[in-house]
Amino acid sequence: MRKVSSRAGNWTLARRLIVASIVLVLVIVPIVGLGLSFSFRESASASFDERLASMHKVLLASFELDRTTGTLTLNDRMADSRFEQVYSGWYWQVSDGDAFTRTSRSLWDQRLPLGRLSGISWRTIKGPRGQSLRMVEQTLLVPGQKKPVHVSLAVTRRELTAEMARFEWLLWLSLVALSVLLLSGLVLQIRWGLAPLRALHDDLAEVKSGNRERLETQLPGELGELATTMNEVLDHDRRLIERGRAAAGNLAHALKTPVSVLQAQADRLPEAARRQVREEVSRIDAAVRHHLARASAAGSAALTASIDVEKVLAPVVGGLARLAERRGKHLERNFLPGLMLRVDPQDLQELTGNLLENALDWASGRVALSFRLQGDGACLLLEDDGPGMTEEQRQAVLARGVRLDEKRPGSGLGLAIVEDLVTLYGGRLTLGEASLGGLSVEVWLPGARCA
Repeated sequence: MRKVSSRAGNWTLARRLIVASIVLVLVIVPIVGLGLSFSFRESASASFDERLASMHKVLLASFELDRTTGTLTLNDRMADSRFEQVYSGWYWQVSDGDAFTRTSRSLWDQRLPLGRLSGISWRTIKGPRGQSLRMVEQTLLVPGQKKPVHVSLAVTRRELTAEMARFEWLLWLSLVALSVLLLSGLVLQIRWGLAPLRALHDDLAEVKSGNRERLETQLPGELGELATTMNEVLDHDRRLIERGRAAAGNLAHALKTPVSVLQAQADRLPEAARRQVREEVSRIDAAVRHHLARASAAGSAALTASIDVEKVLAPVVGGLARLAERRGKHLERNFLPGLMLRVDPQDLQELTGNLLENALDWASGRVALSFRLQGDGACLLLEDDGPGMTEEQRQAVLARGVRLDEKRPGSGLGLAIVEDLVTLYGGRLTLGEASLGGLSVEVWLPGARCA
């Protein structure tokens, strides 16, 4: 499977859909806006030219030949008063390029440039005072005139430009408003559509934290089927865990009697053989206890409810404290009030019991047990005033079965079992030098809080 390395690979489904909607709107809306703007410009320009062509025809119809003098005369003024206002931007001109020239009053002392083309033509020119003019012109032969007559009509594009600018401003304002409404609607739609997924996510978080055992199945269509299937998987896993623990317990009881019989039979053997048989039986017994302890462990904070640490450990710590007193030792315990930890009670008792038994075996007279919060987890700190360990010994002792003092009873599996449990829960086991002078054992487990 290809590994997604970009940040986008970690985005939520809602974020992906919202970003995709934003990109889609930002791409489509400008394209639509440019298309509408272009269409309006073309339509407005064509309409403007049609109006100009109609006025040009009116201008052509306004001239006639005076048969008495043989000259062209204007039989009526153009209807638009802007042709009478000086430099109004509305101009007409009739000229043969020589002595004959007639112009609108608006041109005053200026003249429009003459084109060289025959027939009718359109162009954009610069008129009086730098005005941008749209001009239609036509060269034609008039009876009685020796030279062709050039008839020009020019109108400023200022009004057309202002109209197009006003349209574009309204267009983009409307498109922006439409985009905002579309995005708002899409966000609401995405949130409403993904609400069942969020509910399923919250249910999974509750199941993972141990606050509930099953997922809610009252969900739309496919999600309801998915929740039902996941509930079946959860039930199956719980049955497997319980069956495994029951099998581990049954196996422990089944092996207890044969091991005891072997130990009793070893006493009847000669001294040399007795020692060897008893050592091998002890190793078998320790290995069986180790693997049974691991098999019966929940081994993960997932699907485990939070437990009250002090309440769960009180029986174990109380019993070992009485044992310590009989040995002439003192066990100090400092529980953090209201400390809740997501761990199986049996696993926590197994872990703490192994550590305390080991500390009491090596302590000279004092053992201290304390708890504290650290990050999103809790630290169990156990210190004793025994001989302690060197750095090399601390590294070696975690290896399964390693013992620093072969004369003392035991299998050497206590710390190895603790390390296995801590690893299964995603925690850390650290050995160091205690403030009391002996060994310091610190266990960090995730999923802690104070009630």
